This record gives sequence, structure tokens and C-alpha cells, in this order.
Amino acid sequence: MWLKSLVIASLLQVMLAGFVYAAGPFGTIRVGNWSGGAYSNDSTGAFSHCAASTPYANGVTLLVGQDANNSWLLGFANPAFRFKKGENLAIDVTFDGQTEARLFGTAISEVMVSAVLPTNVARALQKASLMVAVARGTPFQFSLTSTAPLVAAVTNCVTKVKADGLDKAGDFTKVAAKPQPTPDKQPSSTAGKPAPSKSGTGFVVSANGHVVTNSHVIEGCVGDIKGNLTGEAAMVLRVVSSDVKNDLALLQAPSTMAFKDFARIRDRSIRSGDSVVAIGFPYHGMLTSDFTVTTGIVSSLSGLRNDTRFLQISAPVQPGNSGGPLFDTAGQIVGVVTGKVDALRIAVATGNIPENINFAIKTGALRDFLDNSVVPYQTAEPKGETKTTDIAGNARPYTMLISCSGTEQADAKR
Repeated sequence: MWLKSLVIASLLQVMLAGFVYAAGPFGTIRVGNWSGGAYSNDSTGAFSHCAASTPYANGVTLLVGQDANNSWLLGFANPAFRFKKGENLAIDVTFDGQTEARLFGTAISEVMVSAVLPTNVARALQKASLMVAVARGTPFQFSLTSTAPLVAAVTNCVTKVKADGLDKAGDFTKVAAKPQPTPDKQPSSTAGKPAPSKSGTGFVVSANGHVVTNSHVIEGCVGDIKGNLTGEAAMVLRVVSSDVKNDLALLQAPSTMAFKDFARIRDRSIRSGDSVVAIGFPYHGMLTSDFTVTTGIVSSLSGLRNDTRFLQISAPVQPGNSGGPLFDTAGQIVGVVTGKVDALRIAVATGNIPENINFAIKTGALRDFLDNSVVPYQTAEPKGETKTTDIAGNARPYTMLISCSGTEQADAKR
């Protein structure tokens, strides 16, 4: 037991100093089971980062830190890891079964890997109660306790050290743990704070500029909803109608806009095993500004619990694909991408991470929705096969990035 404790203690020190060759800790961060402080660069003596870590029963020690440039860092260490120093690997993280992100980590040593956290992922980490991380096909589950005050303490550490220097480092937790304003006073304290952005995908279905997307993409939007065709200026879209039950929304471009190209809806039922192409804007702001293209098949003609409004597809989709077009091999619409299976719940229930179980709204529900909204859409019979590259090229003039400013609640649910 004493040897195991010694190994864990040594690992904690390696992790805390491990983002760079560093000395410390200076001052203290103690929140729940998390502990750490401020660290300096060994070679220059300059402030490097603030960090805290905690061990888990699964053998992994988790670290959360922020460097002198205010970039958030997440680290994983385990004596059983066998990395090559400098090796890069993808880490997929899921928070509370909702927010998902792919991180790109770098092995700092044989037993530790760290990754930079985008701001939205750092926000999700702060709010979440459960995180599942998957690397090299192996899932690790982390119960996230005390992360909100931990993030506040780490932020306070960086702010204080940058202002006062390492020689005045103290208990960063005490200052960060000041009383929070009561709910009725919160609006005034956040009045100047910009609303978080949210985004999804949509596609034009008529020459009049009618745009289809998911209702959850525009749920909670405040201010203008904007649509961007790749490489073109944003346009403000007007909400025409929304069907929350079927997760569909209809937007319309300004009357000054004319669309020579728009999507046609397949006028024949698709079958299990048929090939499909999904196009959308996943992780906008983190990945390419252009849309992405993925391929797969129709895995099933029904969704969760045999819901016949949906198709199950194997084409990979991510947050941001929501509302995007799903094409057959002739380049005609066979569905509206709406989401993926709740990987966290299935992982907790079965111990396995499901792969490529995604869903799209069938054209039957889509056509009923468009008929009720009196949209002059067009249908077409599938004729022959079109190359995936041509399907993507043909979709470029009418596939849009949909974005808006949203409430914190809407941002969390996206």
C-alpha cells in the first residue's frame, strides 16, 4: 500500500510540473481531492502555468491547468501507459452524454499525455458531472466533482501570479472561493458578457431561399440567426416555422437573395444497406471553415425504440452536423441529420462505447413539414450514381453554416 501511495504521489508531481520542464509548486490550490499550485519554467525561472490534479480508481490521474497565455490544459497519466515521448494521439471526450469534442494530445512522457482545451470544452468541463474519455479505443470514466471551484482557483492562480509574481504566491483557493451573487443579482453582473455562440447546418430547398435545419439548432438563439454559404458573406435568416416534435425548423433568406441551386428530395423510399453521404459543419471554429463530407450506409429504417420517423446511419456525424443534408448516391435528399446515440449512457450501461450510430429524419416527416409550411420544394427520382466529390460540389451552393448567439442553457444542450 505504501509503495502504491508513493507511486501516485510521484506521478502527481510529474503531472503538475509536466506540461513543461517546470519547478514548483509555488502557493497552493486545494479543492476537494484536487491539489496543485503555480509552476515556473526550469530553464528561465519565468511563470509557466497553474495546475491541479487528482487520482481516480481507474488508475488514471487527471490534471487541469492553465498556462501563462491563458490556454486551458487537460492531462491524463497512468503508470500503465506506454507512450513514446512526443507521440500525438486523438482523445474523444464526452461530458454528461451531451457535449462531445475531439482533443489532440501529445505524450509528455511514457506515462502522461496532455492536450490544449478549446474554450467551449473548458466550459463544458467546468459544468459537467461526468466525463468519458476514449483514447486508442479504451474508455475511461471520470466523476467530475468540485470542477467549478477548481477552475475558479486555477484561473485565480494565473491572474494573481501574473500580477504579483511567484514570490507572493499564496493560497489561491481562498481568494477564488468568494461568495457568488444571488440569482436575482446575476443579470446585472453578466449584462456585459457576450452570449455564447452556437452553430449547426442547414440546406436550401427552394428557389425562394427556404432553408431546412433542426429545431434544436435555433433553440435558444438570441438576436439574428445567420446563414453562411462557404466563402460568402453571412445573411440574416428569418424563422418561418418550427416543429419541435420532429426536430425540424424552416428559415428563409432575404427576398433579395435568389437561389439557382437547391436540394431535391428523393421521391422513392431508401432501403437498409443503401449508401449515404452526410455534409455539415462540425465543431465550427475548431476544425476547417469549409463543410465536411462523410459516407456510410443506412443501418436501419428506424431510430431509437423503433421510431419510424428516423433512419439509423453509419456515416460519422459530430456536433455541428445537426440540420445538415443526407444524400443518396444520386445526390438527392434522403434525410436531415439530427444527432447521434447517447454514447455515455450506453457506455455506462454496457461498458462499451458505441460507434457510428447516428440518426437522420426521414423525408416523409420532412415533406409533411414543408407541405404544412407551403414550401414549393422539388422531388426527383434517383437516376444512376454520382461520385461523392460531385455530390459535395453540387451541394456547395445551397449547404449553409447556421449560427447565432445563444443562451448558456441552449449552449449546454447543443
